[in-house]
Order: sequence, then structure tokens, then C-alpha cells
Amino acid sequence: MKMSHDVHHRTATVDGLEVFYREAGDPKSPALVLLHGFPTSSHMFRNLIPALSDRYRVIAPDYIGFGQSAMPAPGEFPYTFEALTDTVSGLLDHVGVGPFAMYVHDYGAPVGWRLALEDPERVTAIVTQNGNAYTEGFVRSFWDGLFAYAQAPGPETEGPVRGVLTAQVTRWQYVNGVPDPTLVSPDNWVHDQALLDRPGNDEIQLKLFRDYPANVDLYPSVQQYFRDSQVPLLAVWGRNDEIFGPDGARAFRRDLPDAEIHMIESGHFALESHLEEIAHRMRDFLSRGFLAGVAA
Repeated sequence: MKMSHDVHHRTATVDGLEVFYREAGDPKSPALVLLHGFPTSSHMFRNLIPALSDRYRVIAPDYIGFGQSAMPAPGEFPYTFEALTDTVSGLLDHVGVGPFAMYVHDYGAPVGWRLALEDPERVTAIVTQNGNAYTEGFVRSFWDGLFAYAQAPGPETEGPVRGVLTAQVTRWQYVNGVPDPTLVSPDNWVHDQALLDRPGNDEIQLKLFRDYPANVDLYPSVQQYFRDSQVPLLAVWGRNDEIFGPDGARAFRRDLPDAEIHMIESGHFALESHLEEIAHRMRDFLSRGFLAGVAA
């Protein structure tokens, strides 16, 4: 007998490109979409998926250029956040997802916000784990160089941001701010770095860095969406993250006064050290009837 916590590893063709996704749970259950950050993939959700799939149909895609999805050359795919979103949207349509809740992390936030703006009624609830919608959350020591590069790409500005693609920084993203780094498996940064080091992937990531200001430009529209919809939102935030700091979590209450905000004693990839706490808070939050078919 197939159990609901079995995780399936699938691919689908969307606009001629192979998109990899992980899926678990009863297809008739309410849908929960997990949107990963940089520099990882749906791999970051490998442990969260079975913790939620007894109640939900959980789907976690890899963006184009990430994980096991197709990685066309930059000349063959635009590599903007809009383009990444279009592919995710196409995948959700392909696999028959209607209304859904979403978990957004890092790059997953601008993808998720675009999905919500595309069809506000489709998104039933949001869980954000260090996924920003306000400029207050940007930690300048990390972001100043990236925004300088995006504003004026060139040899002088490109050099520093290429450092973000190195094994040292990939490891730092996982262990920085984690009180007990031994809880974080080295498999994470080894896996992510192997994908970053694929020939041509550096140019893909640089294109996305150059496009990142478009996400900030979208924030006023996202915040208006929050005010208009009052979508239920849970922020489970690694308070020690030096990429998206805790002010980014607190800012959600400006437009969503009922937002639930929980600071976790962890860093950027809080799932690696605090899986049980995050899963517990998600199950409690989502069980209140925010998803179609779930009793309040």
C-alpha cells in the first residue's frame, strides 16, 4: 500500500523544458506549494514534505537552472524572476493544482509574490521563512554589493558578487547564526555547490542577481495585495539570518495586522536545525481552515 508520506520525484514538460518536482500526499488533499531559495532547490524540503503530506498534497518544484530541472543556456532562457514564476505557474496548471497555500523562502518569495499577484484568489495562505516583502529585512553587509552589481554590472562590481557562488559562502549560508552547527548536515552545501559549479551556471546566477532589483520594485504591489486580501500569513523566521534579518518578518504586520510572527533561534536555512518547530507551527497554522477542504 502506498502511504501518504511517500515522496515522489517527478518531471513535467512546461513550455518545452523539463521541470523537476517533489510531490507527496493525496492528490485530493488541499495543495501546499513549497518554493525554495538560493542556491538550493526542492532538496531543502526533503524532510518537511513527509512531515506535512499526511494532510496536504505537497508540491516542491525546482526552478529552471536549479536542482534537477532543465538548465538551458542564458541565451535560450531569460533567467528573470518573472520567467522562473511563469514556469512554476505552468507546472501548477499542468499537475492540476487549484487553490493552494505556499511556503516561500529567499528566492521563493519573489516567485510566490508573483503567483499571488497573478491570481490573488488562488493563494489561500502564506508561510514565509526568511522570505522578504519589505526593504527593512535586507542586511546591508550582504546586499550592498549585489545591488551595486545590479545597478552597474562590470568587472569591478562582478568580482565581489562572484564570491557568493563559492563553497565558502554556500557553507556560510547554512551554518551562520545556527547555535549548534552540528545539527546541519554538510550534505546540504556539498549538494548545492555541485549544482552551482556546473559549467555555465555562474552566468545564470549572475543574470538573476542583475534582475533582483525588479523584485524590490514589485514590493509596493505586493504590500497592496496584502492590504486588499488580508491573506493569512505565518512568518517563521531565523532571527540570526544575516541575509534577511528579523525586521523583514516584523514588517508584515504593517499590512497584515493579524500576521503570526515567530522568531526561531537559527539562521537562513532554519529548516535544517528547527524542522520540528517549523512543521509544528505550519500544521497548527494551516489547520485553521485556510485551505479548501480543511475544517477550521
